[in-house]
Amino acid sequence: MKNIKRSLYIEKVKPFISKNVIKVLVGQRRVGKSFILVQLMDEIRKNISNPNIIFINKEFDEFRDLDNNVKLSEYIKQNEKKEKLNYLFIDEVQDIKDFEISLRNLQAKGNFDIYCTGSNANLLSGELATYLSGRYIEIKINSLSYIEFLEFHKLNNNLRSLDKFLRYGGLPYLINLPLDDKIIFDYLKNIYAAILYKDLVARYSIRNINFLEKLVFYLADNIGSIVSGKRISEFLKSQNTLISIPAVLNYLFQLNSVFFINKVSRSEIHGKKIFEIGEKYYFEDIGIRNAIIGYNPAQINKILENVVYLHLKICNYTIYVGTENNNEIDFVCSKENRKLYVQVAFRLTEKSTQEREFGNLIRIKDHYPKIVVSLDEIFTDTNIEGVQHVYLQDFLSNYNV
Repeated sequence: MKNIKRSLYIEKVKPFISKNVIKVLVGQRRVGKSFILVQLMDEIRKNISNPNIIFINKEFDEFRDLDNNVKLSEYIKQNEKKEKLNYLFIDEVQDIKDFEISLRNLQAKGNFDIYCTGSNANLLSGELATYLSGRYIEIKINSLSYIEFLEFHKLNNNLRSLDKFLRYGGLPYLINLPLDDKIIFDYLKNIYAAILYKDLVARYSIRNINFLEKLVFYLADNIGSIVSGKRISEFLKSQNTLISIPAVLNYLFQLNSVFFINKVSRSEIHGKKIFEIGEKYYFEDIGIRNAIIGYNPAQINKILENVVYLHLKICNYTIYVGTENNNEIDFVCSKENRKLYVQVAFRLTEKSTQEREFGNLIRIKDHYPKIVVSLDEIFTDTNIEGVQHVYLQDFLSNYNV
C-alpha cells in the first residue's frame, strides 16, 4: 500500500518521541496502525542520526513463534545496543502472552523508546493499566476521515466523492482497489470475516457464531436506534433464536472491545446521570457496515448519523446521546472546556423535520454551540434562534467543528 502520511496521528505522537512513555496505538483491524508505525520510524530516522530501530510485526512469519514475554525479551536483548537509545516497535502486541512484563522491564532500563499497536481495547488497557499505570499513552487510530479519504484517493471535494465515502467508508487499503461496488464490498466482507473469526471467535472462544452474525446484522440495521440487551433478545426470540440477555450483553461487550462497534451511552443534558440501560451503537467503518447489510439509499439517515459520529470522534470529542424531558439530542459532545450539541438529518425540506431537529436544540437553554447537520447544500435559514445549519460536506471537511 502507498505510504501516505497520516499527519493527524503523527502529530499526536511527535511530542512523545524519545520520551520514556510507551506509545500504544489502538484501533480496529486494517485501519492503518502498521503504516503509522512505519511513518513514525521514518520520522525518527529523519531527525535522529543512525537510530537503532527494532521492529516486530506479529503478522510476519519470522515472528510467528515469538509468542510470549520470555521470547520477546530474548529477541530484544539480541538486537539492542546498550550504549544508546533503542527504538522498539511491536505490531499487534496483544498476540504476545504477558507482553506487559517485558515492556515494564524495558521501560525501567531507561534506554528504550517503545511503540506498539493493538486491536483489543480491554486486553491492552487492562494489562497496561495494571503494570504500567501512568507510564503509557493510548492513541486511538480511526479509519480515514473524509479529508483523508479525498487525499488518499486523489478526489476533489464534491458530491460524487462524498457519495463514495458514504458508500465505501475509510479503510486505507481501498486506495489499491477500483472504487467499484463488487470489488470493494468483497474486500470489506473479507475484513469483516477476519475480525469475526480472528479477533472475536478465536480470542473469546465463541461457539454461537450464528448468533454473533445475527447480532451484527441487527446492529447494522438499527444504527441511531436505542438498543438494549432485552430488546435484542426479544427480537431474536421472534426470529426463533433463543439467547439470554446476559449473553447478548457479553457479545456486545466483545464487539466493542475489538473496535468493531462503538457504544454511545445516554446522558441527561443538564444532569450527571448516565443511563446504564439503552444505548446506541455505531460502526467503526461505515463501509464494512454497508458490506454486511447492503448499501441502501433508503437508509441514508442511518449512514449519515454514523458518519457524523465518526467525525466527531476523530475530532477528539467525548460523545453521549442527550436526553431531556422526553427529547433526544443525537450527540452531546465535550472536550476540554467546551460542549457542542449536534442533530443529524437527511433533508430539511419538510417543516415538521425542521421543527423537530431545530426545536430540540432550541429548547436547550445554555450558551454552547448547537448545530443541525444535513445534506441540504442550500438551506434558507442558516441560523434559527442561535442554532446553526451545517452542510454535511462542510462538516466533514473541517476538524475544528
